Amino acid sequence: MTVGAVALMALGNNAPSAGPFCLANYYRLDSIDAAIVSQAPQSPHRWSTIEIYYSSTRTGNIEYLANLRGLASPAAINCHFCISNGFGGLDGQIETSEKWQRQWSVTPSQSWYGSNQTIRICVIADDKTRHPTDCQIKRVEALVERFCRKFYITPDSVYYPSDWR
Repeated sequence: MTVGAVALMALGNNAPSAGPFCLANYYRLDSIDAAIVSQAPQSPHRWSTIEIYYSSTRTGNIEYLANLRGLASPAAINCHFCISNGFGGLDGQIETSEKWQRQWSVTPSQSWYGSNQTIRICVIADDKTRHPTDCQIKRVEALVERFCRKFYITPDSVYYPSDWR
């Protein structure tokens, strides 16, 4: 039993999809409810759609998360949440941007056609060579489910990337 415990602890940084992993490390992720807390009040009718998109980076997570953590202006990150892939943060870790904290809308861009009521979730992946991990997918689905209940968003108002698994 001791040898098995040591082996799982050594594999503790693996995601559940990678085979043997340490369940204790997997559960170190914050709860969905803790991730969606904001400094500004949240109105039940403030948000009406959700868009999930890829960051278009494979390992650019470190810079992206650094910007989310306040090392760049709030305008530099055009999303409310970022889901880590294990580079620069735990696999499936949900990072919250200042825009979510203040309940601000994201700025429309060429790759986005939402409205000022769209919650935007960035998944660190490039959809070509580095697809989202199983943990990222599960965390996004749990986050979306929570938003749909909290803000009365219907499933047909949730937009995933075309190759979402």
